[in-house]
Amino acid sequence: MPFDPAPRTSPTALATPPRALLTVTGIDRPGVTARLFTALAARGKDHPQVEVVDVEQVVVHGQLVLGVVVGALPDESVPVVEEERFLATLGRLAAEVGQATGMRVEVESAADAGLDAVPAGRPHHVILLGRPVPPEAVAGAASAIAGVGGNIEAIRRLSDYPVTSFELTVSGGEATELRTALASVASATGADIAVEQVGLARRSKRLIVLDVDSTLVRGEVIDELAARAGRAAEVARITAAAMNGELDFAQSLRARVAALAGLPVEVLDEVREALVLTPGARTLIRTLKRHGFRCGIVSGGFTQITDPLADQLGLDFTAANTLEVADGRLTGGLVGEIVDRAGKARALARFAEEYGIPLEQTVAVGDGANDLDMLRVAGLGIAFNAKPYVREQAHTALNQPYLDAVLQVLGFTRDEVLDAV
Repeated sequence: MPFDPAPRTSPTALATPPRALLTVTGIDRPGVTARLFTALAARGKDHPQVEVVDVEQVVVHGQLVLGVVVGALPDESVPVVEEERFLATLGRLAAEVGQATGMRVEVESAADAGLDAVPAGRPHHVILLGRPVPPEAVAGAASAIAGVGGNIEAIRRLSDYPVTSFELTVSGGEATELRTALASVASATGADIAVEQVGLARRSKRLIVLDVDSTLVRGEVIDELAARAGRAAEVARITAAAMNGELDFAQSLRARVAALAGLPVEVLDEVREALVLTPGARTLIRTLKRHGFRCGIVSGGFTQITDPLADQLGLDFTAANTLEVADGRLTGGLVGEIVDRAGKARALARFAEEYGIPLEQTVAVGDGANDLDMLRVAGLGIAFNAKPYVREQAHTALNQPYLDAVLQVLGFTRDEVLDAV
């Protein structure tokens, strides 16, 4: 409602100088912000000096919303500022600005606006992703946030392609409670919802490691090799059990590799050339490298596949297993240290140390149980189209078919992605 300048109670001198919220809304046009702050800066009779406490401005499809919190500053001419008089003065100022700009300008006490009540807890970013994002996902997320004592302070769109994504800035609420409450919403609505703490750490990430099979590329390389050896069904069963955490990875890897014995080494080239990158893989790598990231592969697969792939994509590092070859054929054995679940985490730590990047500034992306140690060690572990066993234990999960959706979890906007082209 429009501000009523008439005092509601007898003026009372306050020990703490009053604060007020001015809200400007209407069709956006040049000069509105300048006009408002010029008016606030003017000094006149009974016009107290003010300080700018907070400002937020957003334009949504041509409609401006500008919020300004100002506080009264006592001085020699007005040693004690009464709230009613302060609000009345701002009310007259608001009317003048509104008339001059054609905007609606409203004034209310900061206390009445609830600005004095700050929710406890560090702020977080909640990222909603989907193709599309259904209204029930936004409604459910908002309700879940309120249910754990959080408050949505701002919402902005990060991207409209290949997925639609929104970033909610949330004050109050504890990270684990937020993730638990929002996981239920994601499950019920089909949207992806990630939670990241607000702060420099989010945009200070500088190294990313990607799993290969079913993450960087579609499908499982060892299944393709097994098909050429006539052992597809047998190996697929072992692969599924290993990825779901039902079998020790190193043991299952040896069993699957043994089934490849006798394959000519040329088959590796055939399988590599037939690989299909996950949609968005090139965009993800290109964007991150343009923003100074070190990017690489840490895989339970095979160097004969991953090394050429890393060269093709311009990656900085790679770690994987090596198939033993004798007389031009696979022996069914492995050479060197096995990159298993623990080995992936060690590789991440090794590469981070090599580039002088703290672990909290690293990102790991994977889909299987053998990725879990790596996902936990990284500053941010993302389960990508992962098995339920993995999604439940990762920092966050993405179920979109596009690998570049990782960029939105990291806070990149669509414009920043296009700038990296």
